[in-house]
Formats: sequence, C-alpha cells, structure tokens
Amino acid sequence: MICDLTPQDTFCNYYKQWVSMYKEGAVRDVTLAKYRLTCSWLEKLIPGLALKDLNRITYQKLLNDYALCHERQTTMDFHHQLKGAVLDAVDEGLVERDPTRKAIVKGKAPGVKKQKYLNQFELHRLLNDLELGPQISWDWLILLIAKTGLRFSEAIALTPSDFEFARQIVSVNKTWDYKNGTGFVPTKNNSSVRKVQLDWQLVIQFSELTKAFPQDQPIFVSGKVYNSTANDVLERHCRRAGIPVISIHGLRHTHASLLLFAGVSIASVAKRLGHASMNTTQKTYLHIIQELENQDVDLVMRSISSLI
Repeated sequence: MICDLTPQDTFCNYYKQWVSMYKEGAVRDVTLAKYRLTCSWLEKLIPGLALKDLNRITYQKLLNDYALCHERQTTMDFHHQLKGAVLDAVDEGLVERDPTRKAIVKGKAPGVKKQKYLNQFELHRLLNDLELGPQISWDWLILLIAKTGLRFSEAIALTPSDFEFARQIVSVNKTWDYKNGTGFVPTKNNSSVRKVQLDWQLVIQFSELTKAFPQDQPIFVSGKVYNSTANDVLERHCRRAGIPVISIHGLRHTHASLLLFAGVSIASVAKRLGHASMNTTQKTYLHIIQELENQDVDLVMRSISSLI
C-alpha cells in the first residue's frame, strides 16, 4: 500500500504518490511529464474527491468534465493514464470496485488538422528547394530525415562513427536530449535501436560532410538545439516551394507513407522506423493502409474480370 493511505484520503493524493512510486525512473521524461500533467488536471477537476467516493458515476463525471475542453483521443489518453492507478487502488482495497469499467470516453470534435505528410511530387519540390552546401546545415538534416524516416532526436544524435559508408548503413543507437540539454540519452524503446539502409547519394554526400568531424561528436549539434528552429527552416522551404507546410516529424510520416504506397510491407516499414510493433505502424498509417486496400480491391476485380 502506498504510504499507508486510507479510503478517506483523496484520489489526487493517491495518484500523485502512485506516479512517484511506479513511474519516476521507470519511464522516459516525456512520458513522466504526461503523468504529471494528469496530476494537475485531477487537482483542478476533483481536488477533494476521496478514494472511498470514487465509483463509476464520479469517474464518468471526471472524464466528462475533462472531455469538455479536449478532443476524444486526448480524453482517451487521460483515461489510460488514470486506469493503472485506479486498478491498483482496487487491488489495495482503497476503492471498492473498478470504477473505470464500461467508462464512456467523449470529447470535442477534432479541429482542422495540419497536413502531416507530403506526396512524392511535393517532396521532390521541397528537396529541390534545399540549399545543400559543403557544410552541415538544417537543410542537410531535412534531407536526411526525408530519406531515412529518423526521429528528430535520433537524427541530431548521429556522429560520424554511426555511419558505415561501405555498407550503406547508419546505426541508430541513441538520441540527443535537446529539451533538457543533457546530451546523449537512450532511444525511445529497444526497437528504436536499429540499422537504417542509406541510398548511395546520401553515402557520398555524408562521407564528405562528416570527414572533418570528431568521430564521437554529433554532427548536427552546435550549442543549444531547438526543434522549433528546424521547423521554421522547413516551413520557409515549404512556402517557397508552394507546398503544404509540414513539421520535421512530418518528414518521418512522409517517408513512411511513400514506402507504403511503393508496396513495402508494413513489417519492413515498422522495422525501418523503429516502431515497437507493427500495431503502432498500422495505427499511425491506417488511412494509407485503407487506401492501399481499396486499390487492391480494384486490382483484384480487374484481374478476375479478365479471366473470362
């Protein structure tokens, strides 16, 4: 039991201690920050709700109140952040029954979303607008991510020693903590540690660009690095090229989308992106997979009709 709490204590207090005991040091900082944000919302919405009063009705009201100013997917994430703690409280006898059972997740209608990826024509226009000089720059980072699908933190952590030019491979085995400034940190998960194949043009370009760099130093980092800076550079290129504005992470989506449309298997795309499972890939790119399935149906019907 967490610090000998009783059913008379507040759920807010329980959840805060639960996060401290089970999540601190066990999850990445970015994930821990989400749990702490959930703590702050509990303090706003149910500051005085006792554990003994946590039931299906009070829990549903909590979700409904949160959903008033959040989209459904965000509310679902909030629900999942709470559920583990609630079930532990049930196991410890602090809550009588599971109040999350049959919970209904609501939320605001999704707002207009920015385009997340480019099609092949738009990507060509973007890459043609890049100014790829003899020195490492944000433009070279844009090209690298577009051609490899690396995460921003993975790309800026690359050192010359990570490139195996003879084998046309770059090893992803760490990330750069640009948010907190602590330098190299582990990858998002074990699946993120991988080797990504490079095309011969990138091999030639980066073998020349990196030859003057120390082998163990990140080639894209010089002082403080900001994701917003890279996004600003990318936005200028998108506007200049007359294409939709996407983010640096959108280049990763673009890379994956082009691979899927080219017929590359979901398993291969998942491995190249460093996803923990194919389920992540399927969920993230469901709209593309469905579009490809519709194309497959048309192909099947044309093939069958030609058998007569």
